[in-house]
Amino acid sequence: MLRLLHPRARARQSIRTPIRISTFTVLAVESSADDTCAAVVTSSRKILSSVVLKQLTLHEKYGGIEPITAIQAHQRNMPLAVRRALQEAQVDIVRDIDGIAFTRGPGMNGCLSVGMNAAKTLAAALAKPLVGVHHMQAHALTPLLTSDTAEAPQFPFLTLLISGGHTMILLAESDVKFKILVNTADQAIGRVIDKVSALLAIPWTHLGPGHALEEYCKDVPEGDKVSLGNPTMRGKMEFSFSGVHSQVERYLRNGGGLEQLSQDRRKALAFSFQDAAFSQLDDKIRLAHNWCQSQSIRVGHLVVSGGVASNQRLRSRLNVCLKELDPDMPVKAVFPPPNLCTDNAAMIGWASMRRFLLKDYDEYEIELRPKWSLEDLALGRNSYLD
Repeated sequence: MLRLLHPRARARQSIRTPIRISTFTVLAVESSADDTCAAVVTSSRKILSSVVLKQLTLHEKYGGIEPITAIQAHQRNMPLAVRRALQEAQVDIVRDIDGIAFTRGPGMNGCLSVGMNAAKTLAAALAKPLVGVHHMQAHALTPLLTSDTAEAPQFPFLTLLISGGHTMILLAESDVKFKILVNTADQAIGRVIDKVSALLAIPWTHLGPGHALEEYCKDVPEGDKVSLGNPTMRGKMEFSFSGVHSQVERYLRNGGGLEQLSQDRRKALAFSFQDAAFSQLDDKIRLAHNWCQSQSIRVGHLVVSGGVASNQRLRSRLNVCLKELDPDMPVKAVFPPPNLCTDNAAMIGWASMRRFLLKDYDEYEIELRPKWSLEDLALGRNSYLD
């Protein structure tokens, strides 16, 4: 098979520590779902630009991401996003960009391919090194880019990844070594939030259905909550959100349908669903922390990332939960800025940086990994042959 070679040879096995250079600048692209993203990030933790082109108006009528529509929008938007990212960063792609990164997986296959093909074409045409990035690794490492040095989480730390595609709690032992402590048995929390938002016919805001539901029920008094039954999977190291989704459907059906509910009752139902879903997060964080203590692993931080992490009520709840875990040795919550909780290319550029500095590049023949466990990263499974 014909293999295109990089201008600099890959040295994964022989180099153990990053090489010393002044600054390495990465152009990164991200297209794993419905946001077309491009960014320019440096090894000195500077985000020179971060462009996110959303497709919300295209998908609202479907109640979620429609794959073909998303792919077509990425194809239209990717050249625009890259151009804007370079312009806003005020860099020249030939002279100033040292490497090109993209989201390799996990994600929607067709959507991922748009970003990968753009990155491969630019890298090959300009003789730049290329790195494919694990999407969830990038979310987990975002606070290492955005936090002040004194506030940045220290390994090992717990990570709660909550988005439309994933809900999991990880133990992050290094930037490539992650242990999955809790995963979801069915649907991700973000996906269920989107479905309930559609069930309640809540119009999307400019940030999508999750933000719409949060805003819709934010002023509901605690005493107005609707009973949705017992919490799902209580005490088990596993998430399940299909149950609370079904409870909302059952409540609507037993009540004669959505049109029979007053606006106040709809808001109370939205608030109760959100509260029930978030209570699961509290429960699993306690279990994960207890597991760490049983293994004599001291964690001082909980990194919370993914689109759902921008929910302000959730942030308040998690801070209360963490204070109750161990008052003598508190765990501190670390949240990226809300605009970097949702999908973006700045996190992709930052997650690629270690490999660039190690000259651990991918070949231009690298293929996508739409299904890709974070635990594989510690095994060195990054090459195009995987």
